[in-house]
Amino acid sequence: MSPVALLLTTLATFLNIYMVLLIIRFLLSWFPNLNWYDPPLSILGQLTDPYINFFRSFIPPIGGIDFISPTIAILVLQLAAGFLTGLRSQFLY
Repeated sequence: MSPVALLLTTLATFLNIYMVLLIIRFLLSWFPNLNWYDPPLSILGQLTDPYINFFRSFIPPIGGIDFISPTIAILVLQLAAGFLTGLRSQFLY
């Protein structure tokens, strides 16, 4: 495997792991009694909130419920990971 293909594989894997973290964050946001200051949840929030907040700046929550911005954030990550995977196939020997 060429170094470029290895780099693209690593980036696509990172995006897929980050996408799983976003999905977990999105699902846990449905439970209002969770304490987001506890260490596991605060770390998850610190990792995912900056990326989701970027999309929230364009698409505000509708009726106090924020379904659209996390969905679009996950969709963008899926597209980027798919693009990297497709690009990687060009560098495989």
